Amino acid sequence: MRLSTLILPVRRWSEGGREVWQRAEELGFHAAYTYDHLSWRSFRDRTWFGAVPTLTAAAGVTSRMRLGTLVTSPNFRHPVTLAKELISLDDISDGRVTLGVGAGGNGFDATALGQEPWAPRERADHFGEFVSLLDRLLSEDVVSHEGVHYSAHEVRNIPGCVQRPRLPFAVAATGPRGLNLAARYGQAWVTTGDPKVSNGGGTPAESHEAIRGQFERLGKACADQGRDVADLQKIMLTGFTPDRPLDSVDAFVDFAGHHAELGIDELVLHWPIADSLFEADVAVFERIATEGLAQLAAR
Repeated sequence: MRLSTLILPVRRWSEGGREVWQRAEELGFHAAYTYDHLSWRSFRDRTWFGAVPTLTAAAGVTSRMRLGTLVTSPNFRHPVTLAKELISLDDISDGRVTLGVGAGGNGFDATALGQEPWAPRERADHFGEFVSLLDRLLSEDVVSHEGVHYSAHEVRNIPGCVQRPRLPFAVAATGPRGLNLAARYGQAWVTTGDPKVSNGGGTPAESHEAIRGQFERLGKACADQGRDVADLQKIMLTGFTPDRPLDSVDAFVDFAGHHAELGIDELVLHWPIADSLFEADVAVFERIATEGLAQLAAR
């Protein structure tokens, strides 16, 4: 199992922003991700910076760990402009970028450009065309496309990605259409658990069972695409289930063990932020980063 972190873009670069990304690499995290939102929930009226510039800056002060979004969505992104930014970021980072991508939700991003929120079917339609066009833009030198939601006219993306044939996609999905996209285009699949369990006051055991069901549906989607489900990495963004893995090193080891048994091979922990949903003891967090996987392996 790999251990990664997610650093929300809430710190000025000159006031701790740089240091937290450097510290993440020092602690040995496999990857450090950030949200790709214009604002998010309780942080709407707090400091919040853009994902791609933040990751570009992080690429300049790190050298080993991977960088990425968890997740980018079609809510305010267009595949043509996003592809150019990603190719540039992949070059600047020397091929360390993973694009986490999802359908998005009905949060602040959904109406920031003045549009009405999409219905679930519209959201899925946009997501499908978004991912398929982005796949082409990141792997072909010249792309033209006339779609229902997106168009591209003789778009040049030379020299392309450092990573070939393109940088990897980590597709966040639990519904049938999204899982089919993960099976077709993804190098990884992302889950946050089942919100029905968490929002409904469910137990950790119920959460584990729900994730087991997601794995079964992912396996079916891969079979439908003629693909071995083992080819996909399975990433879990933590913090949205009834479990409390950051309470202690022992709690993390127990959490990681249960999810490794389910098939998760990368856990992503939110970097602690005081006075927020992601508040946690920084000392415990750092112990988990440096000791957690070793203790899991020793079980």
